[in-house]
Amino acid sequence: MQRKRTGTAAQRVLTAEVAVVGGLVLALFVTEIPSMMREMKIWRIAGGLRARHRYP
Repeated sequence: MQRKRTGTAAQRVLTAEVAVVGGLVLALFVTEIPSMMREMKIWRIAGGLRARHRYP
């Protein structure tokens, strides 16, 4: 019996690279969440969208 090959070596390497890069991006996003929350609070205190005419 012959086994069916599900993908070439290049496809498997590419899939692994995508997984690694995706993991790094996710880790960076998770570490930046507290900073984004702080910036959103400051933005809301400053007036948000309504402050456009005060802060050009």
